Amino acid sequence: MSEIPDGRLGPRDGDFRSGFVAIVGRPNVGKSTLLNQVLDHKVTIVSDKAQTTRHQIRGVLTTDEAQIVFVDTPGISKPRTALGDRLNETADAALADVDVVCFVIDARSGFGRGDRFLAERLDPAKTVVVVNKIDGLDRERVLAQLAAVAELDCSAYFPVSAWTGKGVPALVDHLAARLPAGPLWYPSDVVTDVPQAFLVAELVREQLLHLLREELPHSVATRVVEWEWPRVKVEILVERDSQKGIVIGKGGTVLKEVGSRVRRQLPDGVFLELVVNVDKNWQQDRSAIERLGY
Repeated sequence: MSEIPDGRLGPRDGDFRSGFVAIVGRPNVGKSTLLNQVLDHKVTIVSDKAQTTRHQIRGVLTTDEAQIVFVDTPGISKPRTALGDRLNETADAALADVDVVCFVIDARSGFGRGDRFLAERLDPAKTVVVVNKIDGLDRERVLAQLAAVAELDCSAYFPVSAWTGKGVPALVDHLAARLPAGPLWYPSDVVTDVPQAFLVAELVREQLLHLLREELPHSVATRVVEWEWPRVKVEILVERDSQKGIVIGKGGTVLKEVGSRVRRQLPDGVFLELVVNVDKNWQQDRSAIERLGY
């Protein structure tokens, strides 16, 4: 996505704080859900599939006292494709230029090998551990997870439920207090720097993630190929001819359902056209990955 802005939008008094906070973690720990909860606004898609987030997504929270620019990142895991390598690179890049790192861990699956692999990349002094998905867990289970991650010797630990919002306000207050004194980086009414066309393509991919079988979502990419608002054409790319039929569905049922679900999230009057094409083995093709903006 876009680079960190280099222009400052006017001074604030010495008590105003601003800065950048990266949200990192393994796939499916709830990073995007946490960002949407913090902002009370959907700026990034969510699903229970790995590789749901494929870009750095910025969300901006502005209060009277601070502006926090959150950077949601792809889940870091052992890569199996060229795309997996690129997503890890994208997540690593987000760590270099931020003031604080939120390291999100799934309280239900526990602190495991994948978490330790990621933790080795982090600076404990600027890392806040967020133990997510505590909803439905008893107090003893939550305390056990907090004890397990204490070995990281990070600066702070917060149990939260990104789904319900429990514990999130205290986390946000802590993050704001840790930022340096500074100006606005974005206008106070901006919630994200994600272009609208990008968001529409991501909404299409989100619904495909919800509807398709487990093995197919990784092979799907989406992009807007025509934008004459309110007319939008989104191309859905798959890697094999057999996958094209699955995405379309018998009699076009899957594609129709995707279109219907996305339109419900867009303003009235938007005409959304979906087309499906094959780009063979694009996940292993560096040029295709570049072309698709990853």
